[in-house]
Amino acid sequence: MRFGESNGYERNVIINNLWPFRDYVIRSLNEDKPFDQLLREHLAGDVLKPPQSQAEIGSAFLVAGPYDDVGNQDPAQAAQIRADTLDEMIRSTGEAFLGLTIGCSRCHDHKFDPILQQDYYALYATFAAVRHGSRVVATVAERTAHDAQVKPLQQKLDELNRTRDALNKQVLQRALDKLAEYEKGWPREPVSRKGTEEQFSPVEARFVRLVSAGQDANPENTNQFGIDEFEIWSAEAEPRNVALAKNGARASGASRKIEDFPGAYGPQLAIDGELGQRFLATDGSLVIELAQPTRIQRVYFSSARRETTPDHSKFVFVADYRIEISTDGKQWTEVAHGRDRKPVNGKHRDHRLYQQELTDAEREQLDQFEKDRGQTARQLSGIAPLPEIWVGQRVAAEAKGPFHVFLGGSPQRKGGLATVASLNSLKETVPAYELKPDAAEGERRLALAEWMVQAKNPLTPRVLANRLWHYHFGVGIVDTPSDFGYMGGKPTHPELLDWLAAQVLEKGWKWKPLHKLIMLSQTYRQSSDFRPAAAQVDGDARLLWRFPPRRLSAEEVRDTMLTVAGKLDKRQGGPGFRLYRFMQDNVCTYVPLDKHGPETYRRAVYHQNARASVVDLMTEFDQPDCAFSISKRASTTTPLQALTMLNHQFTLDMAQFMAQRITHDAGPNPQDQIAYAYSVSYGRPPTPDETAACLSVVKQHGLPALCRVLLNTSELIYVP
Repeated sequence: MRFGESNGYERNVIINNLWPFRDYVIRSLNEDKPFDQLLREHLAGDVLKPPQSQAEIGSAFLVAGPYDDVGNQDPAQAAQIRADTLDEMIRSTGEAFLGLTIGCSRCHDHKFDPILQQDYYALYATFAAVRHGSRVVATVAERTAHDAQVKPLQQKLDELNRTRDALNKQVLQRALDKLAEYEKGWPREPVSRKGTEEQFSPVEARFVRLVSAGQDANPENTNQFGIDEFEIWSAEAEPRNVALAKNGARASGASRKIEDFPGAYGPQLAIDGELGQRFLATDGSLVIELAQPTRIQRVYFSSARRETTPDHSKFVFVADYRIEISTDGKQWTEVAHGRDRKPVNGKHRDHRLYQQELTDAEREQLDQFEKDRGQTARQLSGIAPLPEIWVGQRVAAEAKGPFHVFLGGSPQRKGGLATVASLNSLKETVPAYELKPDAAEGERRLALAEWMVQAKNPLTPRVLANRLWHYHFGVGIVDTPSDFGYMGGKPTHPELLDWLAAQVLEKGWKWKPLHKLIMLSQTYRQSSDFRPAAAQVDGDARLLWRFPPRRLSAEEVRDTMLTVAGKLDKRQGGPGFRLYRFMQDNVCTYVPLDKHGPETYRRAVYHQNARASVVDLMTEFDQPDCAFSISKRASTTTPLQALTMLNHQFTLDMAQFMAQRITHDAGPNPQDQIAYAYSVSYGRPPTPDETAACLSVVKQHGLPALCRVLLNTSELIYVP
């Protein structure tokens, strides 16, 4: 499912409301929901009738993968990013349910399988309206009850807003009628992000302060602005920039913070003599303390001095400002300002006009409006909101088309028209469908889901049966679970796979009867003992002459350690826990925790897995990066696994807890303790030799040391 709770790519922002989909999947498996119904909900749960919130959560499958949210402004690049996003949905759907590498047909007809490029773009048109994001997921009754609470308050708030806006419009219009008069007070050129200068009569100062009275992008914002360099020039025959840090000056001011990069936007950047990085103020001021009192007469400051695109939003600057000086840092005197400069844009102009035209009576009236609005807004905020879940958004306009085949996979090279239809390669076996160009986008996804689960579809039940077999035996009858094509693995027992696929249909697509069928078979119940003669013929046991031993997965290793230590928190569902420290700026950083507290002692399935993040224990034991869909996991043996299991603080904690559990449950007798330790660890009693060795360890190093040894044994983490 490529389930991950961050969007991946460059920014890799955390997603905090995708966990209901994880709970939905677990609940569906526990309830033995038929797979055909699960598939319908994954592709079209939001349009099934009657509407069900749980089914709608199932459609989060489409947006559970990574996507690029940088927001490229270049139309060609934006189209390419969108095409890549839909490609991820197409590939995941085709490989997960049909075992077909449909994505190989993005640029041309498939080189090995009978999948046409036209087939790929039929699916492109099917998913075209799906966008990543959150939306409210609730039943009709929940929406009705919520609206009954919210509607009257929202109407009151809207009325207050309309009255306030009407008054503001009157004030602004009066000012615009006198625009020519106001403009006489703005003789100077507007501020420039490339550089703004203020000159004044020479004055002695030890401190110089820039105070924002409005931002150029949002004149009402007096707190945030950027400065790439602020210069203060001395009143000398040969003026010096005394604001430079190398000349002894110091800068201060609250700035935007990044937890993993302190000072990344700090005030020191405004006086370092370099351009490119900038101070990003958050409290509306920048203060520079000079090395000593100096007579000054000019300042020069900018936010995009050498930039080729100074209008970009990241170079936000001051629109109105004051320049103040002080000799002691307490008493300040204004020496320059920008109030007599022309406005930088229409928004700035209107803001100035409004502020100058507003009367005291009107200001009081507006203050009362704000009090009433605040009270109403507080009442609204006291109503519990309907849940917003990461199930994606549906943009109907994007489903209108027309859709084209992209020549070479490039959105800039459009070929023939593409229609919403089933795969041509299966039309002789499965009744095909083709929808009209104006078919609703939900109808398209539902038609695809119904086509996939038709009884005559030869792929879907085989892919499901093979995956179940794979997870029971460690390898599927087809050893490439997501590729049943020509380049995939050949089935070792094709008749068995066909029979199991027939059982999928016979048992109504239910999972549990198939689990029972497999686990009661002689093949599953046979010994894992090694037989040299058989190994010479089939060294990998692909023909299953013994039950193949397997190491526990990364999540199972961690859960096992918690279980034997008696610390596993068995709570189910809800938001996940984190084994990393999360930090966010433009991009996100995930730093593994050295210590894992009790709040992390839940099953690993409830960990909030972020893409491209490293979580010591689970990463070392081959937990795959959830940036990709992984059809089968690797199982490696590395020195880091041994070092982590032996020395990580988590292991040390679990060994200590395990020792406490054993002492509590088994009593003070060392032999009883060892017998109990083997029982909870391996489900068997120790041999006499093992008992003697363990007694020696306990005597020399203590019971926690023995527990640490047991946690590091292969018998604990291998299923024989």
